[in-house]
Amino acid sequence: MLVFFGLFGLMIWGKSAQTDSLPASENTNATSSLSVVGKSAYDFGVISMKNGKVKHRFTITNPTSKAVMLKTVVTSCMCTKAYVYGGTETKGPFGMLGMGYVPSADEIIKPGESREIEAEFDPNAHGPAGVGPIARAVTLTEESGGIIEFNFKAEVTP
Repeated sequence: MLVFFGLFGLMIWGKSAQTDSLPASENTNATSSLSVVGKSAYDFGVISMKNGKVKHRFTITNPTSKAVMLKTVVTSCMCTKAYVYGGTETKGPFGMLGMGYVPSADEIIKPGESREIEAEFDPNAHGPAGVGPIARAVTLTEESGGIIEFNFKAEVTP
């Protein structure tokens, strides 16, 4: 009986933690020195688990006169990975905090430079129960504390 209630409690706690990690909006933080080129949200539409992973690239640029240090890139779920393209090397994969090692991005973006942030979503990561609407985020944090959040959504089918 104790094991049953323990497992039930963990399921409830896990569900609330997953809900809390979903993106709340599709805005970017005004305190960021970096700018989003284009949109900060993307809709994959209907995607099938049988077709595997889907990817989308977002673009950021440094419109300031000073270099900006992109310190961290994290995702809102283990089903999502992120990569940084456009510097001297591709960096990533970056994942969800608390779920294994997530390296620092430590990417310096000089004035006028841009980077692409690729979000990769694996619809199979949650198994057969992972169908239906999803919403995920990739969050970038600058060394100065500025934050940019990219969001995507999809309707997952078997």
